[in-house]
Amino acid sequence: MAAAELYSKYARVWLPDAAEVWKSAELTKDYTPGDQTLSLQLEDGTKVEHKIDPRTNNLPPLRNPDILVGENDLTALSYLHEPAVLHNLKVRFIDSRLIYTYCGIVLVAINPYERLPIYDAAIINAYSGQNMGDMDPHIFAVAEEAYKQMARDERNQSIIVSGESGAGKTVSAKYAMRYFATVSSSGEANVEERVLASSPIMEALGNAKTTRNDNSSRFGKYIEIGFDTKYCITGANMRTYLLEKSRVVFQAHSERNYHIFYQLCASSHLPEFKAFRLGCADDFHCTNQGQSPVIDGVDDAKEMCNTRRSFSLLGIGESDQMEIYQILSAILHLSNVEVKDQSDDVHLMVFCDLMGVPCEEMAHWLCHRKLKTTTETFVKPVPKINAIYGRDALAKHIYARLFSWIVDSINSALKSTVKQHSFIGVLDIYGFETFDINSFEQFCINYANEKLQQQFNLHVFKLEQEEYMKEEIPWTLIDFYDNQPCINLIEAKLGVLDLLDEECKMPKGSDETWAQKLYNTLLKQNAHFEKPRLSNRAFIIHHFADKVEYQCVGFLEKNKDTVNEEQINVLKKSKFDLLLKLFEDDEKAANSSNKLTSSIGRAGSAKKDTKKTVGLQFRQSLHLLMETLNATTPHYVRCIKPNDHKAPFTLDPVRAVQQLRACGILETIRISAAGFPSRWTYQEFFSRYRVLMKQKDLLPDRKQACKNLLEKLIKDQGKYQFGKNKIFFRAGQVAFLEKLRSDKLRMACVSIQKTIRCWLARKKYLRMRESAITIQKHVRGHQARCYAKFLLQTRAAIIIQRNVRMWSKRKLYQQQRSAAITVQCFWRAHMARKQYHKLMYEKKAIVIQKWVKGWLARQHYKRILAAIILLQSCVRRMRAKRELKKLKVEARSVEHFKKLNIGMENKILQLQHKINEQQKENRELSEKLSVTEKAQTMEIERQSSEIENLRRSEQETRAKAERLPSLLEQLSFLQHELENTRREKEDLEEQTKVYKEQTEQVSHELNTKNNLLKNDVDELNKQIVEQAQQLTEIQTNAENTKQLEQDLTEERSRYQSLLSEHLHLEERHRDLKEQMDLNTTQTAVDLPVLLKLQRRVKELEQEKQSLWQQLDKREEDQQEKAKRQELESENKKLKQDLNELRKSLTNENSDLVPPAPGSLPYKVLLEQLNSSTEELEMRKEEVLLLRSHLVRQEALKHKTGELSRVSTDIHTLNEDGELWLAYEGLKETNRLLEYQMHEQERVHNERYMKLVEEMNKLKDEKEQQQQMLAQSLLLPEDARIEASLKLEITRLTRENLVGLSNIYHSELLEQQEKQDKTIRKLKKQLKLYMKKVEDFEVVSPPGRAVNITRKEKEYQGMLEYKQGDESRLLKNLVIDLKPRGVAVSFTPGLPAYIIFMCVRYADIVNDDQRVSTLLNSTISSIKGVIKRRGNDFEVVSFWLANTCRLMHCLKQYSGDEVFMVHNTAKQNEHCLTNFELSEYQQVFGDLAIQIYRQLIKCMEDILQHLIVSSMLENETIQGVLGSKPTGLRKRSTSFSEEGAVTMEVLLQRLGLFHTTMSQHGMDSDLIKQVVKQQFYIICAVTLNHLLLRKDMCSWGKGLQIRYNVWQLEEWLAERELTDCGAKETLEPLIQAAQLLQIKKKTEADAQAICNMCTGLTTAQIVKVLTLYTPVIEFEERVSPSFITTIKNLLKDRAESSTLMMDAKKIFTVTLPFTPSSVALDTVQIPSSLNLGFLTRI
Repeated sequence: MAAAELYSKYARVWLPDAAEVWKSAELTKDYTPGDQTLSLQLEDGTKVEHKIDPRTNNLPPLRNPDILVGENDLTALSYLHEPAVLHNLKVRFIDSRLIYTYCGIVLVAINPYERLPIYDAAIINAYSGQNMGDMDPHIFAVAEEAYKQMARDERNQSIIVSGESGAGKTVSAKYAMRYFATVSSSGEANVEERVLASSPIMEALGNAKTTRNDNSSRFGKYIEIGFDTKYCITGANMRTYLLEKSRVVFQAHSERNYHIFYQLCASSHLPEFKAFRLGCADDFHCTNQGQSPVIDGVDDAKEMCNTRRSFSLLGIGESDQMEIYQILSAILHLSNVEVKDQSDDVHLMVFCDLMGVPCEEMAHWLCHRKLKTTTETFVKPVPKINAIYGRDALAKHIYARLFSWIVDSINSALKSTVKQHSFIGVLDIYGFETFDINSFEQFCINYANEKLQQQFNLHVFKLEQEEYMKEEIPWTLIDFYDNQPCINLIEAKLGVLDLLDEECKMPKGSDETWAQKLYNTLLKQNAHFEKPRLSNRAFIIHHFADKVEYQCVGFLEKNKDTVNEEQINVLKKSKFDLLLKLFEDDEKAANSSNKLTSSIGRAGSAKKDTKKTVGLQFRQSLHLLMETLNATTPHYVRCIKPNDHKAPFTLDPVRAVQQLRACGILETIRISAAGFPSRWTYQEFFSRYRVLMKQKDLLPDRKQACKNLLEKLIKDQGKYQFGKNKIFFRAGQVAFLEKLRSDKLRMACVSIQKTIRCWLARKKYLRMRESAITIQKHVRGHQARCYAKFLLQTRAAIIIQRNVRMWSKRKLYQQQRSAAITVQCFWRAHMARKQYHKLMYEKKAIVIQKWVKGWLARQHYKRILAAIILLQSCVRRMRAKRELKKLKVEARSVEHFKKLNIGMENKILQLQHKINEQQKENRELSEKLSVTEKAQTMEIERQSSEIENLRRSEQETRAKAERLPSLLEQLSFLQHELENTRREKEDLEEQTKVYKEQTEQVSHELNTKNNLLKNDVDELNKQIVEQAQQLTEIQTNAENTKQLEQDLTEERSRYQSLLSEHLHLEERHRDLKEQMDLNTTQTAVDLPVLLKLQRRVKELEQEKQSLWQQLDKREEDQQEKAKRQELESENKKLKQDLNELRKSLTNENSDLVPPAPGSLPYKVLLEQLNSSTEELEMRKEEVLLLRSHLVRQEALKHKTGELSRVSTDIHTLNEDGELWLAYEGLKETNRLLEYQMHEQERVHNERYMKLVEEMNKLKDEKEQQQQMLAQSLLLPEDARIEASLKLEITRLTRENLVGLSNIYHSELLEQQEKQDKTIRKLKKQLKLYMKKVEDFEVVSPPGRAVNITRKEKEYQGMLEYKQGDESRLLKNLVIDLKPRGVAVSFTPGLPAYIIFMCVRYADIVNDDQRVSTLLNSTISSIKGVIKRRGNDFEVVSFWLANTCRLMHCLKQYSGDEVFMVHNTAKQNEHCLTNFELSEYQQVFGDLAIQIYRQLIKCMEDILQHLIVSSMLENETIQGVLGSKPTGLRKRSTSFSEEGAVTMEVLLQRLGLFHTTMSQHGMDSDLIKQVVKQQFYIICAVTLNHLLLRKDMCSWGKGLQIRYNVWQLEEWLAERELTDCGAKETLEPLIQAAQLLQIKKKTEADAQAICNMCTGLTTAQIVKVLTLYTPVIEFEERVSPSFITTIKNLLKDRAESSTLMMDAKKIFTVTLPFTPSSVALDTVQIPSSLNLGFLTRI
């Protein structure tokens, strides 16, 4: 196609850029041939003019359509060139955070510098068994492809992991090994762990911190993981290449030595390391040069523990480990040895002490050198600098030997005795390196990469041509870069390595002379060799990746790898065993190094002409590696280091392009682009580009339709080829087709938009026209209504005016009339008041005169009375004075005095007292008088003032009298107003009173209501408080219940998982036992283990005996205690009854008269009689049962003679004589049981004596073996080995002879345990019978006769069988039974019913041995069937249903009241009578759980390959999804073809499962649990694949998933299983589908997503959003900012950080009791079961 068609306006191209390597631009106008420039616009809006070279006329590379950006495979890109590759990797790495990308057969892995959750066991299970193109790129996909090809093609595989330091090679190789260890279960114990344990050791000894990587591998390794014929790991073997020995003695700034040295220094405080006299890493010269002893986030002490643990896991003992650490410590001390005049160096002494060599001799040869000539030998001192070089060379040599020895030890530990059938090799080798200064190491590394690149190119070319031949399309030879000339330059004769080895042989060879030889020999002969312009000590080689300048300095020394032979000889004299092993035979070591593992330099005491140089060794090991790789199928992993700053998910384009060029990715792209890189199947092409066809072009033959379309669209037929199954396109053709498709869809969108816009505009016009008509109608109506309203208002105004005028006139008249009446009223009132005031004035004057005259008369009277009193008092005073004088005269005469004195003394006192009283009264009266006088004075003053006031009042009255008429008028008016006011007041008071009453009434009512409401509120508050407390209690109880349920579920899950593991171990043990029985002669038992086991067996037997004794004692004590309590309670009851009886008799029957009916004594006696009658009936039933037992014991004929002696002298029995006969029968039964017990004890004693004899023999053997073992320890090693071999041969011979006896011994032990149980049960029954006999002896006197009424019972619902028929029964009923026929034609659960009916028979005959034999054999038979046919769903379902039914029968007929309530009366008659089988209920429950888990595994295996195809890949809704190009790694087809798995297939399979379980009679609850587990598996597998497949994360796929989930829900509804919890298990998948469809732009969308996706973890949500990929041009990718918003919103969510759902999770199963309505007596046995030997009773 012409350039003008592609380089049109809006086309996007790539422009070179110095900073970003390539940047995108868009054409602003069309390009026409002949234009010198292109008008472009950059993404930032800058416009540029790109000049076109007129000589080459090369246009800038075109950019792929956005729909192809971010593809899993780079070869799926339409335009294959460097910028397209870089951009695709950048989008996947930065935007999508995907570190893996395919490039054809190569997996590109970019180091994220961050831990990612994509390597756990769930991811491994998801990739296991999947095709490589079906899943997103991953290292596990490459490992799975290698594993699958090894098994399919019977060809060894190799995984080649390469890349520069820090790119993640070691980690990738480690994950590949972990994948193999996980998916291939080994036949040997812990072999996977041992293979993985080699990694920590090699990392400790061979990895170091560099400026580019904290854990850089400083050597190359190739690990061969061996597999047997079943493709299980058998072992491994490791080869190492080019260890960087110089790092032992020198490190650059910010680098470290090997990790092991720092681990030793960090662990120097441990007691076992004290003897090494270590310190911190800064104390030693070889660990402190880089000045960076610590790595962030790495604990060297903890890593040391991991290293030691790995050593132990590989079988390297603690002593060997300490020897290794001792040598490493010696190297540390050797680095601190200084060359000086004094020889008292402490570190040298420690070094010699640790190495076990003499210090003086080592010091001598560190500073001297021995020279040999033909005649004599000289010893000469060496310069100080040479001595230091010699010291460092010795350290490097020791470390290299130790490294080689450890690798050999690891290989020995990983070597397996099982023959290796095939292997997968993992090559972890350095990538192409170029530094500022490149030396011998970089030269060897780049040489190895040249060889690997050549092999890679040939393999890619081969695959490309094979694809064309397979599709039968014409092809031409693709030209690709061949780097054989560069390889010849290095390794050919007279090449660089050859000249280097030749110069090393020269006595005076130097780097300068070697450089001159290179210039002279290679400069003009090879175009890949150059000489730098400014240097004579360097050379340049043009490698496939870049040209590299090498400095010649040090090449010869490193190639020779010389070390002082005398120093080695000193070390060989050491007494240190491990050191001697390293140097015991240099020649042998050199040869073994060529054959086995390492390419590191070897030096020894061999002659110089036979010693191989490092370059030669490396070349030979590299040729051996290439031969190995060429013999295998290679798989390539190219690791890319994104930046030099170790920043997570940051890509430096310059560094990335350098590595892409160096690792061959671009060469792969170039080879692909040279052919037909884009490949589509016909169906995919038709589905994608069907829009470009017309209706007439659609043919039934899809292939022909595609051909017709391509011939019409692409005229140049050389741009595409038609293969058998695919269409092949040249580069750029898919982009052209995408452009045509996009244009067609865009034109279709324009047509659709045009039509829709026309329809919308017309619809809008019609709506507006209709609206305008409606508005006009309403406006006109409004106007009419307004006019009518106006008329009405006018008429109303006239009427109002008329009435208002009339009212105003009437009001004026009424006012005038009222005014006239008021004037008249006031005038008349004035005249009346005037007359009234006049009358009142005259009346008041008369009253005043009356009061004045009265007052004047009283005043006159008072003055006359006072004068009279004064006069009387004066007269009386004068008379008293006269009398006093007379008395005084009489008192002077003595006689008179004496006369008067007689008896007057007392009178004097009395008089004196009276005088005092009178004086007192006088004082009081005087006081009163004074007071009265004062009051009278005041009264007089007051009256005078009142008179004065009256006078003034009179004057005022006279003045006011003149104003009285006017005041009277005012008063009358005010009185009138007052009267009106009073009336209004009265009215208001009445109204107020009424209102107050009403208010009081309302208030009272409101108060009453308020009180009631308060009471209600108080009650409600109380209720609320109580309810809150109850709610709190309920919540607490609910939380506790939920926690208990959760704990119960976890405990049940843990128990079921432990049960599964236990059963798995039992099966494993049984298999091993069978294998051991078959291979007895080849089995070797460890003697110490056997002794320990024998000792342990003896201890366990003793413990078992003591426990049985304790159990018996406890049972006896409990029985006696229970019996004693029962007797005490009965005694109390009898006493109470007796007392009541006595009271009743004494109270009402004092005359000893029989109580009358209805009286209290009569009722009491009647109750006693009824209870006695009931007890008598119970005793009769017990007697009948005992008699039946006696009859059965007679039938067994164990003791015919004793039974014949049964007493026959039983008298004629009356009604009560039946008890005596029962007593005799019970005693006879007792004798029979005693006899059986004695027989059992005798047999037990005999067997016990045999076992004691065998144990004594074993003890003797043990003592002999211990003696022989002690003797063998004293012998030398060779003799010890011979003695142990003889002992082993003798023991094996003896074991072969007694092998069968051991089996019999174990069977005897089992029988002994069974007999012990039988004896204990018999003892218990005997004790019970003894107690019953005693009770009968007490209750029933023997002299009373008994009449026996025989009550025959019909024993139905059981099957009689002979002892020994169990195996025959189970063979026909379990082993040989075909479930399909039984499920269709027979009763569900028929085998369970038959087995239980046999158990009932064994219970009726009271044979516990028969019961245990039958049930144990049943369990073993069912387990055997499940083991052999566990992959058959029908078989597993059938026996799960029957096992549950048998368990339910054991519960239903156990006699327990909890289960009997569900039975009918007839079923309750069939309950077990003699045995309590609750232990077997638990055993059968465990067996049912085991079968259930096997059913789930079987179902999972069946559904596994259906789920992904039906739920994800199949396009149920045609036309919704679009296919995209997938590159070389083709995914599984997702289109409807013949044999494709659709959703209908999955639903049919689910329906078949459900129908099968229903036909087998499985419990409905159990079926619901199975369905829930099915739907969880569907959800987990689908979601896990969705999270691992970028091509499935699109809008259309979300719609498809939701439709499929709807179909599953409909399937549940059809079968009435919506309440089983299966729908809830699909919630994560539903939310993931909704997440694919929901809008993903704004913050509100992010919040909606967070609220919606509650069933998904944060990692899953982010993963789905990251993987979201548009399938059509109109979808948009999710922006990184939106994903960041989602992370921020979900950062506080507490959840698991795992990415995948656990698809192996099995929900805990519960087995609820489900009673059966089938009566046992109605069960019929079909003749087809061949069970004729069973008799139905």
